[in-house]
Amino acid sequence: MTYCVGIKLDRGLAFMSDTRTNAGIDSISTFRKMFTWSNPGERVIVLLTAGNLATTQAVVSLLDERSKAPSERMPSLLETPSMFQTARVVGNLVKEVISGSTPNGQSQDAFGASFILGGQIKGSEPRLFMIYPEGNFIEAGGDTPFFQVGETKYGKPILIRAYDPRMSFEETAKLLMVSFDSTVKSNLSVGMPLDMLFYERDSYRIGYQKRITGDDPYFRTISDGWSNALRNAFGSLPDFEMS
Repeated sequence: MTYCVGIKLDRGLAFMSDTRTNAGIDSISTFRKMFTWSNPGERVIVLLTAGNLATTQAVVSLLDERSKAPSERMPSLLETPSMFQTARVVGNLVKEVISGSTPNGQSQDAFGASFILGGQIKGSEPRLFMIYPEGNFIEAGGDTPFFQVGETKYGKPILIRAYDPRMSFEETAKLLMVSFDSTVKSNLSVGMPLDMLFYERDSYRIGYQKRITGDDPYFRTISDGWSNALRNAFGSLPDFEMS
């Protein structure tokens, strides 16, 4: 299992992912799930991955290979004319990889993977997509301003209650850390370290990036502060009267 979030803001885009993969309680490893491609001054593309590790690594490796030799391996993420077309390229590749990994007559569920794709290409707005194992995708908008993949249920309530498109990146970092702290505490298949990245609208370059470890002072402050705030809020509610 994993947990990844992509958020669309007035200021740009925000991304966060954990790094834990597991194939049972005695087989736990750390793998990066956030990947970037950029042509500074022209485009930035960010991809978050969740699901079967072999599938996600195959997709990322093929995308990376094509971006390094775009004249020989098409289509390349560095040459797509729009983020919509970028999402189509990734979606088609996901479908191709999963189909190629599945023996005839067997279910594709074991090889499934989902992705969050975001970024901006010069001449258009920043855009955010969720790509499904079948290769189809949806785009974030006013009614759905953020996407989650993986273990979503524990971190979703705070995103729904506290999200505001006008938030600063600093406020968004705090929101994401609360969401991930709730998930890490509730599900052992999601774990540290966490990768965080911000993309500022019309900058066309990778923005602030940070890997957050379990002993990060600010993350510990947020984790402890959120726990205390919940206890205080619970204590301030009126007691139930049994009559």
